[in-house]
Formats: sequence, C-alpha cells, structure tokens
Amino acid sequence: MKSEQANWTKSELQTYILLLCANADSIETEEEIGLIKTKTNKEIFDKMYQEFSADTEEESLEKIQDNLVELEYSHKELTELRREMFEVFFSDKKFSMMENTLDKILDNILY
Repeated sequence: MKSEQANWTKSELQTYILLLCANADSIETEEEIGLIKTKTNKEIFDKMYQEFSADTEEESLEKIQDNLVELEYSHKELTELRREMFEVFFSDKKFSMMENTLDKILDNILY
C-alpha cells in the first residue's frame, strides 16, 4: 500500500485532473498534452505526470476527491476547471463514451 500523499496546490490538482481527462480514453494525444502544458509550468507538469502515471484510476479519483475537500474551491473556480476539462476532452475533436463516463464521475466529485 502506498504511503499517504502530500496535499497538492490548486495548480497541481488542476494538472492532475486534466491528465486524467486526457487519459480517459486510454490515448493521450499530443494536442491534449500540449494543452495541459499551457495551463501550468514544466515543474508542476512533470511532477504530476510522474505521479499520475504511477496511479490506478481508483487511486486517481480518490486523490482528486481528497484534495478537492482540502482546497475548498469556489463555484467560479470549479466552473473554470470544468471548462478546462472540456477543452482537453474536445482537443482531439472527439468525445468518446469513456470520456463521457469520466466526465460524469468527475462532475459528481466536483459538486
């Protein structure tokens, strides 16, 4: 079992969520990764990509939920995060069934 993770900053959590969105259909496209890189700096991207790559989907969702509780997002911040998630989902001009399912799961966690 993994040791308890440290709390993330909002930028780290945002990057992690967007990486999960990019990987929803098990295919991370260059467009998706490039878009995520424009939303953060290289240090945060590299740190979160490394952590994301080592996690299962269940661990990812649990980490997201735990950090959302700690960070206390405003409604405006959540709305902006949802917009960025959709940018990643639609960056490859497709919205697959797996992306739709992840969107519903994240919607339940966010709100």
